[in-house]
Amino acid sequence: MQHIAALRTFFRDCQEWEWIPRRFDPQRAMPTPAHVMAAIGPDPRVIADDVWAKLLWAGLNISREDLPAHTGGLPFYPIDLIRAIAVVWLFAGLRVDEIARLRVGCVRWQANTGGGDLAPGTASDGAICLLDVPVHKTGRPFTKPVDRLVGEAIQEWERVRPPQPLFADDKTGESVHLLFAYRGQGMSRGFVNRRLIPLLCRKGNLPAADARGTITSHRARSTIATQLFSARDPMTLLELQAWLGHRTPQATQHYTKITPTRLARAYADAGYFERNVRMVDILVDQEAIRSGAASKGQPWRYYDLGHGFCTYDFFDQCPHRMACVKCAFYRPKEATLSQLPEATANLLRLKQEIPLSDDEQAAVDDGLMALERLHEQLLDTPTPAGPTPRQLGQPPLRQLIPVRLARPAL
Repeated sequence: MQHIAALRTFFRDCQEWEWIPRRFDPQRAMPTPAHVMAAIGPDPRVIADDVWAKLLWAGLNISREDLPAHTGGLPFYPIDLIRAIAVVWLFAGLRVDEIARLRVGCVRWQANTGGGDLAPGTASDGAICLLDVPVHKTGRPFTKPVDRLVGEAIQEWERVRPPQPLFADDKTGESVHLLFAYRGQGMSRGFVNRRLIPLLCRKGNLPAADARGTITSHRARSTIATQLFSARDPMTLLELQAWLGHRTPQATQHYTKITPTRLARAYADAGYFERNVRMVDILVDQEAIRSGAASKGQPWRYYDLGHGFCTYDFFDQCPHRMACVKCAFYRPKEATLSQLPEATANLLRLKQEIPLSDDEQAAVDDGLMALERLHEQLLDTPTPAGPTPRQLGQPPLRQLIPVRLARPAL
């Protein structure tokens, strides 16, 4: 797509500079193919969970023996500097440019109950660690909460950090004290990709590339964002946007990928199957079957509707199943005869799945008011016995099902 865009720009410039006559529109004559446009979309290269877990372990357990050293055995860089850079990369979700431009004193602690910042060294176990991020490529400076490990690693490096000269900030031109500076030089933009990540891969016995390509500094940002978005108690898209420092939610979508686990959990929580299919209790009179009374027409299967029983064999196909009227198959529970099946000793209790329509579902969920509306819609629908509810002279629903309607007290 970039090659096609460059070609369009070339011909457009040639026409504007009058090198060639203006005979066609490059934007219309050389569009990006539809199948290419359809394939373009957010596709973050998230690092697999098992690989990321090993990188986390390697970053938290890095030691002096893992660092490259001089001939005499002295490491090129202090272990506290490398550990701080590793922890920030693994937990803070920053771009490598933002990591390199962090300033001394960028970590602040705040009490969990609110209020002002805590003095350095007085942070309790419940204190919140805040990280001040400088101006970045898409926005202004901002502050984000990070794990305590980040604050503790940065403060440990600040404690042993040798005095360094001021450096000019690449974005603002200010003279600042860069956090990750040593021997008069600031951390280079390629340090994480060329030095830190290969070091962690060796420590964790991992290859430098996976199925989605080389493990790079920016892939960690996508991995952290995806894990925060797919957690059991996840961050919302707007919260994640503020945490990453993006201007728009569309930019955040390029860093998040919904995992199959979260998608399955969200689908289960939605209750689609339970919303449309309910289990109905069925009482089967085994004695009526054994004695042959069922073959003579005596009811032997009773569908428990809560307010009564239905003896219609094709109950799942009956339009009146959730709004029964006084037809020949309906047995109100108020009658002693209809309560007899529940007291039978040889009764077999089963369950059957019944798909419900929207009106029937409302009658089940909302109670008598929705049930009355369903009754009114079925006044001219024939019952299993033949007559319609209007022909049967259906009484008000409150007489069939004595439920007290009362408005809740405000």
